[in-house]
Amino acid sequence: LPLPGMTDKTWQRTILITGCSSGIGLDAARGLHGRGWRVLATCRGEEDCARLRAEGLESFPLDLDDETSVADGAAEALARVGNALDAVFMNGAFALPGAVEDLPRAGLRAIFETNLFGQVDLANRLIPAMRTRGQGRIVFNSSVLGFFAMPYRGAYAATKFALEGIADTLRREMTGTGVEVVLIEPGPITSKLRRKAIPHFERHIDWQASARREEYETRVIPRLYGEGRDRFELPPGAVTAVLVRALEARRPRIRYRVTLPTRVGATLRRLLPDPALDYLARMW
Repeated sequence: LPLPGMTDKTWQRTILITGCSSGIGLDAARGLHGRGWRVLATCRGEEDCARLRAEGLESFPLDLDDETSVADGAAEALARVGNALDAVFMNGAFALPGAVEDLPRAGLRAIFETNLFGQVDLANRLIPAMRTRGQGRIVFNSSVLGFFAMPYRGAYAATKFALEGIADTLRREMTGTGVEVVLIEPGPITSKLRRKAIPHFERHIDWQASARREEYETRVIPRLYGEGRDRFELPPGAVTAVLVRALEARRPRIRYRVTLPTRVGATLRRLLPDPALDYLARMW
């Protein structure tokens, strides 16, 4: 129960979410708002923020690529909640399909800025307020590709592998502070991730000059530009349901795995030797 003198608004749990323009972030913002959380739903572009505000969500811009935007977004979030931020869901990310041998340095730099550097920067700007209160929860949205690498997804997998390493380290460093660090590892989820990857692919991958041109034509491009669903794909609400548990459990788990491919991949990763995993990854 709230303490005497507290209003409903001051008692309300608060969370900052990145990447709320669509997909997992948007569903999480709506779902938590519906559960009574005060949700600060951020997007890269102001036009998306305006759309969220029109439906009753509290929204302002935060671009993980831009250090100034991250600093301003963190300050804005803390100012709005009087430094009493209960949680942050690090969801914003994008994909850059392509064979590793075709990944230019500029493309790798861009994807790491969003998927890793911006997220760590944001977390570091929020941790002091959480540490002062002696509580807080940092939830990173990772992926099955954060522990099970797949062909033509090397850039995205690299950022997620790195994110898992940072999150594990941060969790251990935060022991005793009241700040808890959690990883969510979704598999295939209905979202615009593939569609939003197209501009990055077209900007950075010269597939027509690649030694793997035939594989791009038969495997990568049909999947990237197609409208089909992945096997075992779940709606974004599946991640929101897990996020709720990660946020509201008295003692959250370290990792929450979403979708059958993620759970199967984790089991195979423990049981099979690398040559067998390599074979399965090529066939998947």
